[in-house]
Amino acid sequence: MSLLKIHFPGKLVFGNGSLHQLADEVVAISAGRVFIVTISPLLPALDAVIREIERKGLRVAVYTGILQEPSFEDFHRIMTEAGAFDPDTVIGIGGGSVLDIAKLVAAQLGNDQSLSDYVGIGLLKGRARKLVCMPATSGTGSEVSPNAILVDNADNQKKGIISPFLVPDIVYVDPLLTISVPPAITAATGLDALTHCLEAYTNKFAQPFIDLYAFEGMRLIASNLVRAVRDGADEEARSAVAMGSLLGGFCLGPVNTAAVHALSYPLGSSFHLPHGLSNALLLPYVMEFNLPAAPERYTDVARALGCTTAMEGVEKIRALIRECGLPATLKEVGVPYDAIGAMAADAMKITRLLNNNPRPLTLEDAITIYKSAYE
Repeated sequence: MSLLKIHFPGKLVFGNGSLHQLADEVVAISAGRVFIVTISPLLPALDAVIREIERKGLRVAVYTGILQEPSFEDFHRIMTEAGAFDPDTVIGIGGGSVLDIAKLVAAQLGNDQSLSDYVGIGLLKGRARKLVCMPATSGTGSEVSPNAILVDNADNQKKGIISPFLVPDIVYVDPLLTISVPPAITAATGLDALTHCLEAYTNKFAQPFIDLYAFEGMRLIASNLVRAVRDGADEEARSAVAMGSLLGGFCLGPVNTAAVHALSYPLGSSFHLPHGLSNALLLPYVMEFNLPAAPERYTDVARALGCTTAMEGVEKIRALIRECGLPATLKEVGVPYDAIGAMAADAMKITRLLNNNPRPLTLEDAITIYKSAYE
């Protein structure tokens, strides 16, 4: 068994309506200047909290410029504003892209390292600003993970920054924030969270402690996601999927993901497909590929999904994708067939994830999986 290292946030608050406690929390940590990274559609929900923070005498700046999966250029652009404001506290409220950027902004402020110095694993030397994260989707688990992902504009590849200093000081999860998320995004982000759990559980470096989170995360999401997609106002389903997403986030530091994520990266960087949708498109095909290498693990996955046999688990994933109304093939989302070779070559560069896969994956295997997922 490999070494287990877990970096939990200093404080975690989970519950419907917990957003309204955020202003008091910010005051309690002696914040003075607060830089909030979020998206414009969330501003009506955040307006009262922002005004309350300002009423308590704190300076607030709000940035809403992250509109898709963030790039190095996006990061440098936001740092110009954040650096000028010079906050002591950074708050990220949004989906995974917003949270990843907020985490990196907090790490970069007052840091003599440049971004290029700490792309990779364990290269960031510290973080001098307080960091609070609050997810507004149930998917990435970024709010509790040590990971941040950016697209490198130089080679159009997704690059990971992994460091315990990216784990927030305080995490708030308010499932009610996800009620306004449209069905397609609810579905894609939910399947992303399920993939985090599934890839952690079937990982070559799986850990018994993380298995607890991974199994329960799969169970919660599989049994509630369709309800959350079909009725966004279903608070019970939203809360269950939010908890499943949180549990998936805890899987990302100690164990992380594997071939599904590695193969999904080129879909995002080359064709700008949403990350969760990219994972959903590939998940059943990678499961089928991996099954011979970890039959007992995939049988456990099936049990978490409410099935009996490993192959029934694969079919359950296909059914979830179908019932959530998501596309099921690469052709449906406009990926050209002749791009498969280049995508496979790019995916093979993501060795930090491929090394976790229970079955070794070659370039030819990657091509075969993409072809299977095409139509």
